[in-house]
Amino acid sequence: MKLKKLVAVMMAAAMLAGCTSSAGNTATTAGGEASTATAEVSTAAAEVSTAEEPAGENIHLDSLQLAFVPSRPADEIYTTTSGLPDLLKAELANQGYDVDEITITVSDSFEVAGEALSSGAVDLAWLPSGTYIVYSDETEVILTATRAGLSNDSENPADWNGLENKTERAGEQVAYYKGLIYAGPSEKGRALAEKVNNGEELTWEELSDATWCVGASVTSNAGYSFPYKWLLDRYGKTINDLPHVVQGNYAEAFARAAAEQVDIIVCYADGRTDYEEDWETPTDQETSKGAGFGREATIWEECNVIGVTDNIYNDTIAITKAKEEVYNEDFINAFCSAMEAICQTQEGQDIIAIYTHEGYLRASDADYDDMRKALEAVQ
Repeated sequence: MKLKKLVAVMMAAAMLAGCTSSAGNTATTAGGEASTATAEVSTAAAEVSTAEEPAGENIHLDSLQLAFVPSRPADEIYTTTSGLPDLLKAELANQGYDVDEITITVSDSFEVAGEALSSGAVDLAWLPSGTYIVYSDETEVILTATRAGLSNDSENPADWNGLENKTERAGEQVAYYKGLIYAGPSEKGRALAEKVNNGEELTWEELSDATWCVGASVTSNAGYSFPYKWLLDRYGKTINDLPHVVQGNYAEAFARAAAEQVDIIVCYADGRTDYEEDWETPTDQETSKGAGFGREATIWEECNVIGVTDNIYNDTIAITKAKEEVYNEDFINAFCSAMEAICQTQEGQDIIAIYTHEGYLRASDADYDDMRKALEAVQ
């Protein structure tokens, strides 16, 4: 009935306006009365419109649950992201959402985060692209991370080795990165690196004789699925065919390489940059990440690249499809705008740096179609 009333009022206003414009020789008083009547009708229309759509009221949410994956030590993630809830509350309020409480959890594994997001136990999660793809039926990517490009983007592993080829974070923002297979300073590791640096091809027998450290999660891109595909593409074999494999996160992998407990590790392309300080810090001293690794030479001299994976699309921020109060266009736009604003602040930059993110771009599921091919190899 209100809609019908609004249409009737608007039609009356149009008719009055038409009568006024056609009566070019009408007395001034008549024109004034017509104008007054039109103004009264316009006021009535405005009142009806206001009644239909109240303005200035934010949507209320009791809580938001955010999940992070353990690609860095959990205590480091909690410490670094502790300021995010307050920043996000403030920016969401600017976008029309008042949230009482925002909580952060660090999952035990990539899969645990994916399962929690799928079920709606958490609302949003920072997921590697491989993990997102596994759970994309029940979740949806809304943002993809950007990072500064590296000083090296070569497909030739030898180009990454030595102090003269030290990897720097420099250049324009990019939406992908590479995974690297590193040989450590053990006797077998040095022998593998020497062959690669001399331009020689490694054999499957040499690789399978070495001890590898890979990620515990099969959906970890640089830690598992892309090294898996690298082996498959070149040797027709996979991580499953390696007889000497241990699992660990990236920090554990570099620590084990430094201790010469493993010969080969896998990590993202700027992994050595992240663990450069730890590598040369004595084991009885602490760094920001924990105990030092106790090496005398630099990580650039002792951790040599022996393999380069295909490009890996960057991490995601994904949202659950299980909760309609967040899985809707209005909230998704609000959250994306809030995160984009947060990334413009120094505090926001410091927070997202935990995953070496520097910003976010809006994303769609189709962006990750190529990534699905890598996971198909694992499956």
